[in-house]
Amino acid sequence: MARQAFRGTIFHLLDDPSRGEGAAAHFDDGALIVEDGHVAELGAWNDIVPALKGAPVERFADAIIVPGFVDAHVHFPQVDIVASPGTQLLQWLSNYAFPAEAAFHHKEVAAETARFFLDQLLANGTTTALVFATAHKVSAEALFMESYKRNMRLITGKVLMDVNAPAGISDTAETGYMESRALIRDWHGRGRLDYAVTPRFALTSSARQLELAGRLLAEYPGVKLHTHLSENLDELAAVHRAFPASSDYFGVYEQFGLATPHSVFAHCLHLSAGEWARLGRSGAGVAFCPTSNLFLGSGLFDLAAAETAGARVGLATDVGAGTSLSLLATMNEAFKVCQMRKQAVGALKLFYLATLGAARALRLDDKIGNFAPGKEADFLVLDAKALPLLKRRWAQTSSVAERLFALAVLGDDRAVARTYVAGALAHARE
Repeated sequence: MARQAFRGTIFHLLDDPSRGEGAAAHFDDGALIVEDGHVAELGAWNDIVPALKGAPVERFADAIIVPGFVDAHVHFPQVDIVASPGTQLLQWLSNYAFPAEAAFHHKEVAAETARFFLDQLLANGTTTALVFATAHKVSAEALFMESYKRNMRLITGKVLMDVNAPAGISDTAETGYMESRALIRDWHGRGRLDYAVTPRFALTSSARQLELAGRLLAEYPGVKLHTHLSENLDELAAVHRAFPASSDYFGVYEQFGLATPHSVFAHCLHLSAGEWARLGRSGAGVAFCPTSNLFLGSGLFDLAAAETAGARVGLATDVGAGTSLSLLATMNEAFKVCQMRKQAVGALKLFYLATLGAARALRLDDKIGNFAPGKEADFLVLDAKALPLLKRRWAQTSSVAERLFALAVLGDDRAVARTYVAGALAHARE
């Protein structure tokens, strides 16, 4: 890909802003130079001009260029059940999620939904995601294929679910293992794709299936583990009944070798202090899903407890129990959850959780998350003018932090003017 420059206000994070000064960097008049899909140069416009070397320049006035958003946990087969009347988790799964997922044994359904889902991610500024498919092998294949066509960095895997689930969306321990192996061989490391071994949660997998999931992690170093943990109190009680020998919910995953530095656990609302400590020591990542947790009445995520334990946290939409694929809208709800917990988070922290923080949770921060030279050039152009109230608020701001906070609280997909994947334009707002 030819060398190209993008000029405008540029913002990114070098570290977690809660760790002190110097974590954020921005240029009121900056330049991002992209070459071969990677960041080549970043800096103030006047300093970068000598490095242009004749590269074409695209300028964005009254907008902010930021790294692409990273969704740490989302269900692509559930896009058609967003805004289904909220009940508690287990009933919601039975009433809505499981019936919707049954259709995904049809290759055509999986392919059409994957196209719609990825188009929506890009329209919302999400350039990387860790995604649940269904128990059907074709569902993961469809998402891998559509992501590959778009050159997106994406992680997914077929769901492992051999007990406590309807026949149409379940597998067996052995078929789940063999189909996962085939998908890993076909897709892991192809383009910008990675595989995640994906037991839905402990309640829907037998001990044998969890044992084989652990075997997959051992056989294929570098694949991820993606599952749910401690989302709902009824779920906790059911897991305890299913695995009485385990000390607690997290202990079930530990027992089968599933708590690793490459694991990502969604929700984590009702962990004990001991579970948080062990999760932190495991090196696993955590997906913070505020819109889903509020919609299903599951609970309030404790960001302070997670960070005290040393867990790596990323923001996640969790659609379809989540209510929006926009990580801007999700920042808004994350702020409110933290307010209810008496935990102050500002704009820099919210953007960290949706960019570099989520990249760290997925162990992808060597490739994405900010504009460090050499990283993949996934980025957005955020424009406040498309939303009248946001435009009016923007006019009253005096700092980049105020503008980012206004975007986080008032913004949604309409604020995403353009989305670039590996330096190439992947979405432009109409």
